Amino acid sequence: MSEENLQPVFQIQRVYLKDLSLEQPNSPAIFLEQEAPTIEVALDVGAEPLAEGIFESTVTITVTAKVKDKVAFLVEGKQAGIFEARNIPAEQLDPLLGIGCPNIVYPYLRSNIADVITRAGFPPVHLAEINFEVFYQQRQQAIAEAAANAPAADATH
Repeated sequence: MSEENLQPVFQIQRVYLKDLSLEQPNSPAIFLEQEAPTIEVALDVGAEPLAEGIFESTVTITVTAKVKDKVAFLVEGKQAGIFEARNIPAEQLDPLLGIGCPNIVYPYLRSNIADVITRAGFPPVHLAEINFEVFYQQRQQAIAEAAANAPAADATH
């Protein structure tokens, strides 16, 4: 095998909006409310192989706005990207898919969510930057803790 074939390869193949939904269960009455809504944001990331060296990375955001106990709007968006990642050491591939790819995909999702909220008739919601490295480390720690706790239950047998 030639030296050239072993060079690490990382390329964006495509970035696309995979899913976007908007619910306004209390419209139009909610537009008459004077109180500013409270905003809750939930985040999830995922990655899966599509073919040899080709992966899909997804970032999902759910934004829920409530005025008192009434939902003003709920927006859920899933932005995805197809990435080519070849000849990357195994210990670097998972962080690449869990940190690097979401960093590329997330700005597109932020824009799409801000746009749909504005088009729904509400003031724009500008989502904060996300440190996907910290998010990734927290997920890895939670997985490690779950794994550490699971064998302890089996050890009593």
